[in-house]
Amino acid sequence: MSKELINKLSSPSETGRLVIVGGGPAGLAAAAKARAEGAKDIVIIERDVRLGGILNQCVHSGFGLHMFGQELTGPEYASRLEKEAAGITALTSVTVLNVTPSLEVECVSEEGIFTVRADAVILACGCRERPRGAIGIPGARCAGVYTAGTAQKLINISGIMPGRKFFILGSGDIGLIMARRAILQGGEVLGVAEIMPFSSGLKRNIAQCLDDYGVPLMLSHTVTDIREKGGRLCGVTVSRVDEKLSPVPGTERYFECDTLLLSVGLLPEVELLRAAGAEIDPVTGGAVVDERMMTTAEGIFCVGNMLHVHDLADYACKEAEECARFAVRYLEGNRGGGEGVKAECRGGVRYTVPQLLLRREEGALSLKLRVGRVAKNVYITASADGEEVYSVFRRVVAPGEMEYLTVPADKASKLRKAERVTVEMKEKK
Repeated sequence: MSKELINKLSSPSETGRLVIVGGGPAGLAAAAKARAEGAKDIVIIERDVRLGGILNQCVHSGFGLHMFGQELTGPEYASRLEKEAAGITALTSVTVLNVTPSLEVECVSEEGIFTVRADAVILACGCRERPRGAIGIPGARCAGVYTAGTAQKLINISGIMPGRKFFILGSGDIGLIMARRAILQGGEVLGVAEIMPFSSGLKRNIAQCLDDYGVPLMLSHTVTDIREKGGRLCGVTVSRVDEKLSPVPGTERYFECDTLLLSVGLLPEVELLRAAGAEIDPVTGGAVVDERMMTTAEGIFCVGNMLHVHDLADYACKEAEECARFAVRYLEGNRGGGEGVKAECRGGVRYTVPQLLLRREEGALSLKLRVGRVAKNVYITASADGEEVYSVFRRVVAPGEMEYLTVPADKASKLRKAERVTVEMKEKK
């Protein structure tokens, strides 16, 4: 990166500069869409040495069906997104330290500390895995305990097999995929324990990664002890849990293994949001946003897994494209915003994104949501001041599957004008 480029980015833009923090799938999709919408000055900032984000270590197929109409591996998908964003200024190996309320993006790289001036910012920093320390498993602190994503990177990027005999805690999608990957690499997977009575991963991953390889899924179970020998994991104790998620005495089972993979949830990377003063949703762990996906910090937008954890990269990219349209409108002076109504979640619906509906917005409304329990034959409804405005029927809903509601413009208008909006799940009578 030249000093001339740094000096240029440190100066105000003549056409309005959109800075996108994060060069993963959401960031790349947002950049390409922003250019297509007319943005002239776009900068992607990525802390890794290359663009693509987590896609680069996901060698399995299943990406791209919604975006490109064909099934791709993670690296293939990243390559397609990079081609669509070709020619856009991309700073790699650059870490963003802070985004100020005046939209100054403070960065550090081998060249030192510098500032990029922005007129709008899209944060697409993704998420990180919940580590062992966040779940409090008792037992030895020894080698052989990895997050599933770390093991994935070791195998797929570094060519290192972290162990031979695996046990997996948590049924998140990365853990399920790593069960299959470990077996294909010659390892043995003894089982997957999930503390909840339902899986947190996609049904297709349970079928393709566990059922197809005879790996047992132990629902309502968790690891209650870790044992070591010579500083290395040698086995785990697994116990059944009750309805309060407490281990049930007498249900302990010991599994001799040398590797424990943790797939116990993802946490949005919200440090930049907090520093900018944006409101954080206690349920999603990401930002509170309005229909434009703008946070409560003026001019700062948020998309992808940094906003809420998605099932598919395709959906994160679609969301990013939608956000990019609003960001370009913002650059052009169409600030929108103003008064709105916050969507309330009831009847088993855990959260909705966006959380705030804007009275001035027009057109169809896209709502993304997750439920808190497995249910069959239910309606997901949106109501305005107690009157049901929109409803969709689902044969099965589960916490591991995101739900999407596209509310037509006329019905969306009723929601936006209401004093109280509720989104809830109702059982079919």
